[in-house]
Amino acid sequence: MAPSSLPLFTIGFLAFLIVIHSSSSFNPKLLNYTSTVSSSGWSPAGATWYGDPNGAGSTGGACGYGAAVAISPFSSFVSAGNPFLFKSGMGCGACYQVKCTANEACSGEPVTVVITDECPGGPCLDEKVHFDLSGTALGAMAKSGMAEQLRSAGKFPIEFTRVECNYPGTNIAFRVDPGSNSQYLAVVIEFEDGQGDLSAVELKQAPAGTPASNNWVHMDQSWGAVWKYNAGSDLRAPFSLRLTSSSGKTLVVNNAIPAGWQTQRTYKSLVNFSN
Repeated sequence: MAPSSLPLFTIGFLAFLIVIHSSSSFNPKLLNYTSTVSSSGWSPAGATWYGDPNGAGSTGGACGYGAAVAISPFSSFVSAGNPFLFKSGMGCGACYQVKCTANEACSGEPVTVVITDECPGGPCLDEKVHFDLSGTALGAMAKSGMAEQLRSAGKFPIEFTRVECNYPGTNIAFRVDPGSNSQYLAVVIEFEDGQGDLSAVELKQAPAGTPASNNWVHMDQSWGAVWKYNAGSDLRAPFSLRLTSSSGKTLVVNNAIPAGWQTQRTYKSLVNFSN
């Protein structure tokens, strides 16, 4: 068929193909941009920092870990999280890798942090996900010798991804809350490997005369990483605890809290989710 007899729409389409083929600005890789970003495993977030420049942000925090945030295995690599991360305390103990590339002081290397506190307002609500990092954690994202320059940036964008917590040589610990008594037990649960955060905690008392009294009972989240059980009658120690991670994995810690327990004492177990 002669070109003059081609329909007008066909001639137009052929001309369009010729323009695309000959254009030096055409880049087929741009077609895969969205899928490349979504498959990278990293998502956008905002970041600020608080506390001392080389500190742990807070010596207490909304999770209840207290001074433990500054010592091993947390070692000040911690962060407060906005509501998306904190999850009304259910996000306490979760681990994330964070990295920054948007500032000339950023190294681009990831740093692992643990959620140990809450950032409920201010700049933490400006985006869906926000990390209010300790000074130590933020400084670790900087190039060598440029930590102070990065801290002076104020608020800036970062990338984050959820990772498993890894505490080699450290087992789960239980610290008895000061408000506990003979009928009421509240404990802070620390250093869980794997997912790091818990979705449920159950308690079993020392055996009694009736089988029904030896069953597992549900503990309620009191606040942060503190879990409580109000028996309404005298409790029988030692107490065993059954922990369920946010991924659904369970771990039984037999005799986690001994007879003769005391408030504000920490009882270290011999187990963790990874062993």
